[in-house]
Amino acid sequence: MIKLLVGLGNPGNEYEDTRHNAGFWWIDAVARELKVSLVPERNYHGLMARTTVNGQTVWLLEPQTFMNLSGKSVSALARFFKIQPEEILVAHDELDIVPGEAKLKLGGSHAGHNGLRDIHAQLGTANYWRLRIGVGHPGDKAEVVSWVLKKPMLEHRKAIDDSIFRALTALPLLLAGDMEKAMVRIHTSKPPRPKPPRPPKAPNAEASEMSAPKPE
Repeated sequence: MIKLLVGLGNPGNEYEDTRHNAGFWWIDAVARELKVSLVPERNYHGLMARTTVNGQTVWLLEPQTFMNLSGKSVSALARFFKIQPEEILVAHDELDIVPGEAKLKLGGSHAGHNGLRDIHAQLGTANYWRLRIGVGHPGDKAEVVSWVLKKPMLEHRKAIDDSIFRALTALPLLLAGDMEKAMVRIHTSKPPRPKPPRPPKAPNAEASEMSAPKPE
């Protein structure tokens, strides 16, 4: 089960609406859902909230260290409260996923994401959960830094917000440790398309079929 929910981003008004702060957007949504307020906690180098869900203590954390030092905040809180890596979920922006989609995974490489890179180093393991929130790719590796530090176009922001809302509906499953069901909920970016209705038969179609001569 997940005990610590982390959102990655950069502190400061100038970064608030940039793609790199998608993890913060997720935690803000979780805080509203759980009716808690994030407050500064110097010991954990971030904004933190603590609450109880179904008898289980849950922590919310937004590191305020800037992205490339995120692990300092995550490891400080996890070590103090004896939270295991597999009980941690880190939400972050993901270049390799289009806006409107999100993916849940356990472990794997940091794929060049500076926030994950530092969490890997500080926890000493990659064995924690990630909620990968799609922000899309600019198409050129050289443009990645400016891309994540810019605001997404309105259409993309709406799509990202949709994926965050869908991931939010999986929150009870995540906190209960039902990760497979949570995965299905989060990964389904669109509802299944309804089957088109069958066209009605022409009047007396059955009668004409019965009376028509059968081929030999």
